[in-house]
Amino acid sequence: MLELLQEDFMRRALFAVVLATVNCSLLGSYVVTRRMAFVSTALTHSILPGVVFAVILGVSPYWGALGAALATALGVGWLAGRRELREDTAIGVVLAFMFALGVLLMSLADSFQDFSSLLFGSVFGVGAGDLWVAGGVSALILGSLVLFHRGLVLASYDEEYAAQSGFCPDGLRLLLLVLVALGTVTCVRIAGVLLTTSLLVIPAATAVLLARTFRAVMALSAALGFSGGVGGLLLSAVFERVPPGAAIVLCCCVFFFVAFAAVRLREWLVARFPARKIS
Repeated sequence: MLELLQEDFMRRALFAVVLATVNCSLLGSYVVTRRMAFVSTALTHSILPGVVFAVILGVSPYWGALGAALATALGVGWLAGRRELREDTAIGVVLAFMFALGVLLMSLADSFQDFSSLLFGSVFGVGAGDLWVAGGVSALILGSLVLFHRGLVLASYDEEYAAQSGFCPDGLRLLLLVLVALGTVTCVRIAGVLLTTSLLVIPAATAVLLARTFRAVMALSAALGFSGGVGGLLLSAVFERVPPGAAIVLCCCVFFFVAFAAVRLREWLVARFPARKIS
């Protein structure tokens, strides 16, 4: 492993994984708390046409993903604000349109195999330009979370109370949609279009099982995302036939199942031995 880390491609891949997993894990804390997992699925799948279009033009897929993700977030936010449509309906419409458009573009390019790395990830192909884009997006995400953290947390638990406290729930929801869209951009090369949702949901869902405060959820989610990302990357590097995106997601899933089993075991022990305090 130490020998692998001396290679430039491995260091670039490691840096990209850290950026992507930490970004998605922090954003996932808000997504899971607000029960927006379906929204994150729509955003991650809807970047497909942008990524394919960028590849056809010969530019970085990050730029295509960024444009498609922002268009999706704004489209969902606008449609969800119409009285004629429910939010889940608006999400379904945008998801169906964008994903179908991506499949059409792939078909027009005359080769589905050329886009397999976009669907499932190709972290070892990350270049210096990709890292600059991912780093800039990460800085924007983290800065926004620092500035709007209190409002986002209040709106996640009680939008009416957030409004009474001087915040705009609709504006905060649109902001979160845009940030999640940006977060998916950093994952295009890591886990691909089809697996990015996992990085948004699974580390945060694991942290919710174990932590009691929102700050603890964010910290634990970031730690779990980081550990799963690095662990999956190293597994893929050592065992060449293991895809990096799948390895990273599976590592995160292992953490979730272990945490879930531990919580259920504790509940069973408390129920079985009520006179004893299980710590």
